[in-house]
Amino acid sequence: MPEQRWAVTRAEDGTVRIAGPSAGPAFTRAVLDVAGAVLTWPVLGPTGLPTAEIHDVGQAQQWLWAVYGEHTAAAVDALASGAPASEVTLPERPTALAEAAARLALGHWAARWWPASHLDGIPALEPDLLGLELAALTHECQQLLDESGEVEGIELLEEHLAALDPLIRWRESAEPPRQLDRVLRLIDEAADNAGLDGEPLRRLRSALEQDHGRPTAAPLDLAELFVRQREFALAAGSLSTGTGRVIVRGSGTNDWCRYPPGFVDAAEDAVSWTAYALGAGRRIEVEVVADVAAPVGGVHLAAEVRVDGRPPSRVPLARRDDVWSGRADLDIPASTTPGIEVGVLLPGFDPGPGADERAAREAVRALARHRLSEAAAQPAPFLAEIAAAAAGEEEF
Repeated sequence: MPEQRWAVTRAEDGTVRIAGPSAGPAFTRAVLDVAGAVLTWPVLGPTGLPTAEIHDVGQAQQWLWAVYGEHTAAAVDALASGAPASEVTLPERPTALAEAAARLALGHWAARWWPASHLDGIPALEPDLLGLELAALTHECQQLLDESGEVEGIELLEEHLAALDPLIRWRESAEPPRQLDRVLRLIDEAADNAGLDGEPLRRLRSALEQDHGRPTAAPLDLAELFVRQREFALAAGSLSTGTGRVIVRGSGTNDWCRYPPGFVDAAEDAVSWTAYALGAGRRIEVEVVADVAAPVGGVHLAAEVRVDGRPPSRVPLARRDDVWSGRADLDIPASTTPGIEVGVLLPGFDPGPGADERAAREAVRALARHRLSEAAAQPAPFLAEIAAAAAGEEEF
């Protein structure tokens, strides 16, 4: 591997930056908040060391040397004390802590940005299963974290205990994943350190104390063990008035950054619309294929509709089965065929429309398909990806 030299610079606000690979839109970046800094890896690029934005050099010194090496840690300390910017030579291979941090960041990325889509044939990741592996990785990376990060790891463990018994059964099966035993032992350590108890954790400790040697049980049906019940009604077109004349129809923009994870199927064509003529009036009906997350009471998506380049208006969407849908009258002359653009968003969450990122979204879909289909994918698949691949073989 060729020698890597990265710049270490200091901004006007005092933030010290270790410059790594550039990243694209938010959904192509794996981000990890650590003690005194934020670390970022490009999801679509090769794995390696992250870019660091260090806002508290004193806190960051607890892990800098273990991720970037002693020379980089010294350069950051010198820069914070007034020395000029410099270049540093990075370790030829990522350290064990750097590799664990990269995997933890990728897991958090998957929890937020995994492009689950019934339309595209990309199964969702079971959140309890992913959450437990993230809890284990958080414990493994505790050197990187401040107190709030350690608390987050315990909260992940408590929130996702529902997957613990299935994981124990998987460990005792004929073909458990290579990392499963280590994940369970890290969960046990994290729970013990936090003083957690309860029947699932007691069963875990009992299972880990047993020297069962090579598993002898029959292979498990992972689709049965982990898959959640997901039935897609996909009742497209059911809003139609039946009396209107279709003027024009099309697909809208499905910008993943404009709504929370799990609200909308990640497919590019999940947003569709139809404009009707109702006598002299005009109406638009919007339908959006929903994903698995059920919104809490009172939470509604909206469609942003722009006609002929004019300022956009919003159409409230209500969820019915597995479709978000809504309609509104259009203020356009009856003699014209309008140019219509439609997007979907959650008011209050939406950061506003971004650039055209369809190519980046397609690259993320390709990454997900690769990770589901290749047992040798790097970094190694998460337990939730292994289970999703098995479920996907039956579902799609």
